[in-house]
Amino acid sequence: MHILVINGPNLNMLGIREPEIYGRMTYDELVDYIVQKAEEANVTVEVFQSNHEGAIVDKIQQAYGHADGIVINPAAYTHTSVAILDALKAVAIPAVEVHLSDVKSREAFRQISYAGQACFHTLMGEGKEGYAKAISLLKLTIEEREQQ
Repeated sequence: MHILVINGPNLNMLGIREPEIYGRMTYDELVDYIVQKAEEANVTVEVFQSNHEGAIVDKIQQAYGHADGIVINPAAYTHTSVAILDALKAVAIPAVEVHLSDVKSREAFRQISYAGQACFHTLMGEGKEGYAKAISLLKLTIEEREQQ
């Protein structure tokens, strides 16, 4: 089983950007954690990060026929990108949305998630553990679908 993990804009600045919200964990530490949790779940994982909406759309489209599931943290594009929503819907790969912070407790403009509309579950406010939960949930969901 292969899972694609996509991280959106500014996540490469973890550890520097607003540590009171996101903590001091660096992006490299997050990637190491994701890879470790994927190995423990006995799945392969590819982690991708971009600050560019089109690159994220391209990566989602390239996942068609290659990835069994997608974990996506669209970051700021969560609240603005119909293009990412449409790409997720187009490939129809099971997807889980993840946010390090509790987006629902933040600014009013962050209350809409376009990408989340194409995901079967959203995890937020659980820090890096949200990625581990997303991988486990995807694995379980994919295995259940394969048995049907």
